[in-house]
Amino acid sequence: MKIICNLLFISLSLLSAQADWLSFRGSAGNGSSDLSIPVKLKIKGEKSWAQDIPGRGLSSPIVIGDTVYLSASSGPYQENLLILAYSSTDGLQQWQRTFKATGRTVCHKKTCVAASTLASNRKVIIAQFSSNDIFCLDLAGNLKWTRGLTFDHPNIANGLGMSSSPVVVNGVAIAQVENDADSFTFGLDVTNGTTVWKKQRPKSANWTSPVVMAKKGQALVGLQSKEGMTAIEPKTGETVWDYQEGASTIPSSAWAEQGIILIPSNGITALQLDDKLQNFRQIWEDNKLKPGTGSPSCHRGSLYVINNANVLSCASVKTGEIKWRLRLKGPISSSPLITKGYLYVFSENGLGQVVNLHAEKPEVVHTVDLDATILCSPAITPNAILVRSDNKLWKLSN
Repeated sequence: MKIICNLLFISLSLLSAQADWLSFRGSAGNGSSDLSIPVKLKIKGEKSWAQDIPGRGLSSPIVIGDTVYLSASSGPYQENLLILAYSSTDGLQQWQRTFKATGRTVCHKKTCVAASTLASNRKVIIAQFSSNDIFCLDLAGNLKWTRGLTFDHPNIANGLGMSSSPVVVNGVAIAQVENDADSFTFGLDVTNGTTVWKKQRPKSANWTSPVVMAKKGQALVGLQSKEGMTAIEPKTGETVWDYQEGASTIPSSAWAEQGIILIPSNGITALQLDDKLQNFRQIWEDNKLKPGTGSPSCHRGSLYVINNANVLSCASVKTGEIKWRLRLKGPISSSPLITKGYLYVFSENGLGQVVNLHAEKPEVVHTVDLDATILCSPAITPNAILVRSDNKLWKLSN
């Protein structure tokens, strides 16, 4: 009986870990999941809820266990930096922590200081804000450390605002802080916030986020810029390889389970990595797959890209062959989420669209209208989607 109980505990722990959504576009960094969620999402479903947020924000939620975490900013100059936790079951706020910005809070009117999605290793939460303030909290909301990068680098800012989201790999929090003036990527020790390494980066405003490339126990981090993609060792920041054919500075790259990195470069460029991730070869490129603002997503061998005309394209990850196209209702700034043969995406005016990928001719099979401005990418939790507007968080289920 004891053995059975232990096995049950291990199984439940594994299922819980698989259900976690730990960073921008999920734990896999490509907007995909294997969780089951309803096709017919409801605003007022039995398991749905909506919660007002005490501040602005464009960051996506993350999920650890039964808790939803996200960031926001408030005050006349968005000088109040908020990190929030809510119960995924009923939407009740569990805690709120408020800090003061130490850096610049000037942003374009369409964005805000809380545009970067949180990241976690299931032990701590890393929060990065456009003011270049970085905070580390434990899951109960206790502050572990904070860094005000502007104190040492006053020129790492731009007039539009920053939105790159951090990642946590092998005990290092990696934050891209890249601009026309000072431009760096930092590796910070998650235990105390000290700088493990600092890497000079191309001097250009850059809103892309680092992507983790993991295969067979190995992990590199891809840093995208106008010059291309640089793969680094997360513990040292050392360059492993460089792709130098240019890349977008808005939509980020996606990592496919086949060991292929899909870069928004000349449309989409696919690089096949070897088993140790030390070398790459370009396997295809297609300028007809150029993404708009949202990042590409991939799932089970297929790539999904939404362009500036709101056309969703599906292509083969391995060959780039375009399988089909479907026009959606836009404009769309968020990145799509794919799970169990369905694609979920929200337009800027709050229209959620669900595309049936099983069908011989894929089509939108359900819509849900939040009647709000949605710029963030959705997150997933068992049997539901989480999405936020500037001032509200929804759990959409049945």
